[in-house]
Amino acid sequence: MATVLDKHTEPAVAAPKARPASEIPVVPGIPFLGNTLEMAKDPAAFFLRCYREYGPVYRIKVFGRESIVIAGPESATFMTTREGRDSLRSKEFWEGLINEYGATETITSVDGERHMRLRTMMREGFSREAAQGQYDNLRDITDRALGRRWDVGTSVPVVEGMQYMVVEQLGMLMTGQAPLEYVTDIRFAILTILNVLVTRQRPKIMLYDPRFKKARKRVEELGHTMIADFQRRDAEGTAPKNLIADIIRTNRVDKDLMPDQNLILTVTGPYVAGLDTAANTMAACIYGILKNPETLARVQAEADELFTKETLTEDDIRRLPVINGACMEAMRLWPIAVAQMRTATRDFEFAGYIIPENEMMYIGTSVPHFMEEFFPDVNKFDVDRYQRPRAEHLQKGAYSPFGRGPHSCLGQGLAEVLMAMSIARIFHRFELALPTPNYVLKTKTSPTPGPAMDFAVRVVRERHPSAV
Repeated sequence: MATVLDKHTEPAVAAPKARPASEIPVVPGIPFLGNTLEMAKDPAAFFLRCYREYGPVYRIKVFGRESIVIAGPESATFMTTREGRDSLRSKEFWEGLINEYGATETITSVDGERHMRLRTMMREGFSREAAQGQYDNLRDITDRALGRRWDVGTSVPVVEGMQYMVVEQLGMLMTGQAPLEYVTDIRFAILTILNVLVTRQRPKIMLYDPRFKKARKRVEELGHTMIADFQRRDAEGTAPKNLIADIIRTNRVDKDLMPDQNLILTVTGPYVAGLDTAANTMAACIYGILKNPETLARVQAEADELFTKETLTEDDIRRLPVINGACMEAMRLWPIAVAQMRTATRDFEFAGYIIPENEMMYIGTSVPHFMEEFFPDVNKFDVDRYQRPRAEHLQKGAYSPFGRGPHSCLGQGLAEVLMAMSIARIFHRFELALPTPNYVLKTKTSPTPGPAMDFAVRVVRERHPSAV
């Protein structure tokens, strides 16, 4: 009888040796500017083109700085692995914001165990559960926001209208107050900080603009007001359990995790995180629905059925396949997180190349959103992609609307609730129309991608009256 030792075995084949970073392909650009203009025009299309032509690893030059890009489903999958978690950090990209506030850190800037501690402390306040038991209240908050700006016969700038709505919703859920008088200041401060200190698309001289200084001071004033209001209500025994409560109470008992100098940045953080992102997504969603009459009819029918219920529950919000599908499709076609920015904490191998320690990188996780391999008829606004048996978003590495890895959006659950409720209520309440039937959405890319600020819709008529 033959034994294992008697059998012929092929010699082991050594794995191909990883190539050095110097051999990573470089995307050609124009003198001095490199790839800046193409990326600024449409970053999602730029990353997709480069992925198709150069593969999942390549170098680009943007704003005078050369960076490595890892992209495609490979990068999205890598971000979810232990190696991806241990090989990447986010500190450098947020240092300017942290210094501007005189803070030591923010949840977006730290990694490892400390990041997990902060994330655990804030998780409940950012979760879907933060809205539990408040769905009827959220409907009424949304109606009040609509009543302030969405008058029949007028043309409403959609992004701005959504920004005011988001601030009102977040304010009421987190603090019981809607700081509408601060919306303009929050928006201007956020845009300047992101453009100058995070994405570095604008010169630092903009930080000396009197308008920014005023807006920045007003945001700090809002933070102090939020803290003082919570402390007063806490002393009275009337403070609700919410995100602000978790932050301030942690500051009282654990100065290491939440030192005093980080409070203002942390309590105003939800506005920074939600104002531009959720507003852009909902504005894009409104466009996508109005552009597709069949989808519009289905959204209206689903919304009308939802609001026949006397009391709304979590299950009611989850059982909105058309509306939730429309929100998911808006996040696919007009992603906020086109790419994540990271720094390599160590040398690591990716797609056959060595990525060197301390290399500043873009992670193009949204590239698969625009690949026919994952999403057939890729440019079609198709709200049924996400229902089984299709479930196209569940393919490995295909869909990353909230980012990937340890820093994926902590507020994903709450954002999903707010977006679904807002879209349902808008299309239940009003009949809307695009400027023209053949209107094509104009977009912006700075500092975050989304519909242009001048995108507006006409409020044709009121379909159903307000609840308040």
